Amino acid sequence: MPHIVNRRDLDFLLFECFDAEALFETERYQGLDRGMVEGMLDIAEAIAEEKYLPCAAALDAHEPTFANGQAQVIPQVGEALQAYADAGFFAAGFDRAHGGLQLPLIVTMAINGIFTSANLGIANYAFLTIANANLIATFGTEEQQKLFLPPMLEGRWFGTMCLSEPQAGSSLSDIRTCAVPRQDGSYSITGTKMWISGGDHEISENIVHLVLARTPDAPAGVKGISLFIVPKRKVGADGTVGERNGVVLAGLNHKLGQRGITNCLLNFGEDGESVGYLVGELNNGLGQMFHMMNEARISVGHASVMSALAGYLYSLDYARSRPQGRRANGKSPLAPQVPIIEHADVKRMLMAQKAAVEGAQALLTYCALLVDRQKASSDSAERADLGLLLDLLTPIAKSWPSEYCLEANKWAIQVLGGYGYTRDYPVERYYRDNRLNHIHEGTFGIQAIDLLGRKVRMHDGRALALLLEQIRATIAEARTYAELPSEAALLEAAVLALEEATAVVLSESDLEVGLANATIYLDAFGHVVIGWFWLQQAMLATEALERGTTEIAFYSGKVAACRYFFRHELPLVHARFALVGSLDRTCLEAGSDWFTGT
Repeated sequence: MPHIVNRRDLDFLLFECFDAEALFETERYQGLDRGMVEGMLDIAEAIAEEKYLPCAAALDAHEPTFANGQAQVIPQVGEALQAYADAGFFAAGFDRAHGGLQLPLIVTMAINGIFTSANLGIANYAFLTIANANLIATFGTEEQQKLFLPPMLEGRWFGTMCLSEPQAGSSLSDIRTCAVPRQDGSYSITGTKMWISGGDHEISENIVHLVLARTPDAPAGVKGISLFIVPKRKVGADGTVGERNGVVLAGLNHKLGQRGITNCLLNFGEDGESVGYLVGELNNGLGQMFHMMNEARISVGHASVMSALAGYLYSLDYARSRPQGRRANGKSPLAPQVPIIEHADVKRMLMAQKAAVEGAQALLTYCALLVDRQKASSDSAERADLGLLLDLLTPIAKSWPSEYCLEANKWAIQVLGGYGYTRDYPVERYYRDNRLNHIHEGTFGIQAIDLLGRKVRMHDGRALALLLEQIRATIAEARTYAELPSEAALLEAAVLALEEATAVVLSESDLEVGLANATIYLDAFGHVVIGWFWLQQAMLATEALERGTTEIAFYSGKVAACRYFFRHELPLVHARFALVGSLDRTCLEAGSDWFTGT
C-alpha cells in the first residue's frame, strides 16, 4: 500500500469532482489529456519513492549544519532535486513563452503534492524556487526574466523570499533593510533577514533572493517597501555566475520539523556590497511580494494536507495489520485477536483523518482550479469573479488545513499508540513537519484578520455573496438526493449562522471589537466550506453507487466521511458563530497582568 499518495482519490478529485479534462479543451491548455497527466503522476510517484522517501528519516536526523560560513546538507537532497529537475518539474507550470510546459495548477499541485508527502523538507526547495520564479515572470523586466528564469526553470538556481527581520517578525511595516541607489540603476542592500527557508546551501549554482527593503526617502510603513532581486552570487550579463554578492549566512535556525531545508539568518552587505535589482516600481514591493505570498499560502495549505495524508495512509496500513484485543462482545482469551481497525474508536480516529485530509484536498484543488480558469478565460467579468472567490478562500485554504490536518497527524500517532511516539515510525515526524505550516506564510490569527477584516468586506461583500450562491446551489441539488436531505439541511443552517455572525461584525463600528474573535470566525467559516466540498463529494459518490459501480468500498467511504463530518464536526460552527456574533470581549479586555496576577 503506497504511503505517499492515494491515486484513486486523486483521480476522483481531478476527473470526477473538478473535471480537469474541461480545462484541456481551452485554448490555453489544449494538447493535454488525461493519459498525459496520469503519466506525469506516475513519473512523480516513481521519483518520490526512489529519491525522496528513502532519505526522509535520515534528513530529519541529520539536519543542515553551519560550517566554514556555509550551510551543509546531506548529499541525498541534491540528488533528489536533480531528479526532479531532470523530469522537467521546475518548469512544468510556466508559460511556454518562458520555456515551461504550461500545465494547469490543478495538475502541478497534484504532482508536487506527491513529493511533499514523501519528503517535505526537500520539496520546499522546489516550492520556493517556483514561487520566486513566478513573481519574476509576472513583475520582472524582460531583461530580468531572460537572466534569471532559464536557470531557475532548469533547476540550476534556486530561489527564496526574504521578508521577516529579527525585530519585525510578521510586522512588515517595521522592516529596516535599506536599499541605496547606485549610479548604474542598481541598489546597495544592507540589513538582516530572519527565518529564510533555503537561504543558504551549496546544492545549486546560485540562490536568487527576493528581498523587501526601503530606500532612504521611502514613506513610512508598508507604503514605503520595495522589492529587489539579490542573488547570492553576482550574475554577469551573459548569465555567468561570479563571486559572492555580500550575502552572508549568519546562522541556522534549528526547527522542530521540516529539518531538510535550511532556515537561515542572512546578513546583506556585511562582507562586501550586496547589489540588488528593483522589481517593478518603487514602494510597491509588498503588493508584488503578496503575489508570491498568496501562491505560497495555497501551497502551504496543500503541504499540510499532504503531510496529513502521509500520516493517514501509514496509520491506516498499521491499523489493518496490527492485531490487538478482541471485540467487545467476544472477550474469550481463547479467541484470536482482531486487527485494531476493527475497534470502533480506531475507526473514529481514521475517519477523522479521512474527513480532514480529503475535505481539505478538495478545497485546495478547487482553489487551483480557480487559478486555471482565470488564466484560461477570455471574459474579464468572469476573471474578476474568479479572482474574488480565490481571494476570499485563500486565508481559509492556508489555515483550515494547517489546523485540522495537523490534528489528523495527531490521530495518526494515536492509532499507533506508544509506537507512534517513537522515531521508529514516521508518523511523529509527519506531525513535527506539519506543525510549522500553522505558522508559515502568516499565522492563523493573521489569516483570520485578513478574512474578516478585509476579504468578506471587499467589493461590498461580492466575494462572500458569490461563494454563498455556489454553496446554496449545491444545497439545492443535494435535496434531490434521497440519501442527503439531512446533510443539505445541516449545511443550510450553518450558512445562515455564518451570515448572521458576519452581519453583526460588519455593523460594529469599533474595529478592535469586531475583530476580537476573528480566529473563531475563520475556524467556523472553514468548517462551512469543507462541509460544502464534502456534500459535493457525497453526491458524486451516491450517483456512482446508484449506477451500480464495482468500486463500492471507495464510494461508500466517501458517503461515510461526509456523514462523519456533518455529524461530528459541522455542528460545532453554531457555538463558534454565536460567540462571534455576541462580540465577546473576554480576550480583548483581559489585562496583561491577569495571566499570572503580577
